Amino acid sequence: MGGTSSRSVVVERRIAAGQGPVWESLTDLRGMEHVLSGVTHVEVITEGAFGVGTRWRETRRMFGREATEEMWVTASEPPECFVVEAESHGTHYVSEWLLRPDGPSATTVRMTFTAVASGGATRLLARILGGVGARAVSKAVAKDLDDIASAVEGRSR
Repeated sequence: MGGTSSRSVVVERRIAAGQGPVWESLTDLRGMEHVLSGVTHVEVITEGAFGVGTRWRETRRMFGREATEEMWVTASEPPECFVVEAESHGTHYVSEWLLRPDGPSATTVRMTFTAVASGGATRLLARILGGVGARAVSKAVAKDLDDIASAVEGRSR
């Protein structure tokens, strides 16, 4: 068994809306493809409300092409934080979302994206989250947060 290697990208953004509306927008899987410009399709696999065990397939454009990944929620504490994980090509992805109240009607959202590669996938990980890859992931997350902000800030006015 080879060693493991991991890399992280952290993106933070202040959104002019309370924790509740921001949480609802971030966890509304069925509305995601209408809110996030980088997401082209979402197929929810599990029934019921968003929480631990919720699974879905998300298709998004990255690096000029579409890719579909199955994701699942491994932690959820509404309206403060949730963790989503995915597995692809020997790499385990963890996205940790933290929603912190920032005044009476604002929320600071911090997303930490970590990729952990095992054995032979280490080169792929270096490509995904090294230099250009890290910037692309960071840009995609920042765009998602801009899209969420546009959706919730527009609603709360």
